[in-house]
Amino acid sequence: MKIATIIIRTMLGLLFLYTSISFFFHLSPEPASSGDFKAFQAGLVVSTYLIPLAKTIELLCGLSFVTGKFTTLANLVIFPVTVNILLINYFLTPENLPIALFVFLGNIFLIISHWENYKSLFKAD
Repeated sequence: MKIATIIIRTMLGLLFLYTSISFFFHLSPEPASSGDFKAFQAGLVVSTYLIPLAKTIELLCGLSFVTGKFTTLANLVIFPVTVNILLINYFLTPENLPIALFVFLGNIFLIISHWENYKSLFKAD
């Protein structure tokens, strides 16, 4: 289980680092979008803050996952982003669903593998 946790954590970290760094430094061309996803993406871009915020979160959590530091916090912070990645791909771009499933299920796996750190969050005081 420990080796699987390290592999999943590192793969997710590298994926988040790649996507965020390529966004900030314009390393790869923006893929062409169409239909409903194009309209959705245009709305995100017009907001001017949401995509840079998500990419900054991806960058910080990617660094956390790759280094193995603060992974408990990074799992919680990145969780809403992974849920949105999954839902956007499910409803608007189903051809990208396999990678979205990997990101979401990888995040769930990391949360389960560190469950002892999260138990106290679910106690009613």
